[in-house]
Amino acid sequence: MAGRRFVVEADGGSRGNPGPAGYGAVVRDGDTGLIIAEAAEFIGHATNNVAEYKGLIAGLKAAREIDPDASVDVRMDSKLVVEQMSGRWKIKHPDMQPLAAEARAVLPRGQVKYTWIPRERNKDADRLANEAMDAGKAGRQWEPRVPKADTPAAVDEPPLETTAPKAGWAAAADLGTPTTFVLLRHGETHLTPEKRFSGSGGSDPELSEKGRWQAERVAEALAARGSVQAVVSSPMLRTRQTAETVAARLGLEVRYEDGLREVNFGAWEGLTFAEVQERHPADLDAWLGSAKAKPTGGGESFATLTHRIGVARDKILARHHGRTVLVVSHVSPIKTLVRLALGAPPDSLYRMELSAASLCAVQYYADGNASVRLLNDTGHLR
Repeated sequence: MAGRRFVVEADGGSRGNPGPAGYGAVVRDGDTGLIIAEAAEFIGHATNNVAEYKGLIAGLKAAREIDPDASVDVRMDSKLVVEQMSGRWKIKHPDMQPLAAEARAVLPRGQVKYTWIPRERNKDADRLANEAMDAGKAGRQWEPRVPKADTPAAVDEPPLETTAPKAGWAAAADLGTPTTFVLLRHGETHLTPEKRFSGSGGSDPELSEKGRWQAERVAEALAARGSVQAVVSSPMLRTRQTAETVAARLGLEVRYEDGLREVNFGAWEGLTFAEVQERHPADLDAWLGSAKAKPTGGGESFATLTHRIGVARDKILARHHGRTVLVVSHVSPIKTLVRLALGAPPDSLYRMELSAASLCAVQYYADGNASVRLLNDTGHLR
């Protein structure tokens, strides 16, 4: 099957030339124009041209990660980089030669073309480059943005909310075959029955005996349905074991996506809700009241999770357009995918029940709409 079509917009800057430098890059779906990946980094003391080349390399690598067979239209406001990478200008500077070679090695030459655009049409990459340089000035590295609280809905929603479902009935239009996510929560671990916080910052437990039994039951049920065409999983041990059990039954390989991992619960890892309430009551109240609040000890906020899950979702959609994909993940990521599909507020996460080894289903349409088709199905476990 032919690869997807992406647009990579990249930029770099240096405050001093040479001076403190950073780059930014975005990957857009070539058909919809939606941003499906972002990259930025503060690179220390460098020139504008070095930063621009590093932005190009980061954008190409981000596109390759989503689909190594994609055709890529690179658009940059750097005439130098565009002309050199197109082969029309010679690369004489010794600092540029290895960077150009690295960029050419990311994807086969026939898959990439280069186009110059004016700076005003490269605003997203320019913004990211400046964010990276601002972060470097503050003594840190760039991280995905969490919108400001004084912006409507910004406390709750990540930048990728531009892909949230619109009002209307997707089925009423001829939008082609939707992409279906069958969302599977992993089977039980020894922490599950005690309802202990078990995220990506903890012990990474394996499936219990009951959890392995649940994975087998899910595998039987999905094999009987016969609709799953690909399997994507969180890389954590319990999800890997669940996904591999199902994939073996379906005769499929498992692809791992780091963005599907569970929230990092910081100092709450391994504790029950009651124990957290007793030891960290103020932090727990703040966490329950705001998507921006983090668990005690530097865990991960739900706002950060939402952005991470949005990126992972769009990567999977780009790679598996029009197919049925089994997505094996955890409570918080799956609830977040359902919430985003519904366009529901963040506190709706606390109103969903999601049992171990349960199934949900969401369909995504070409116009950006989404439809929740199933929630917390455990019929295969009865």
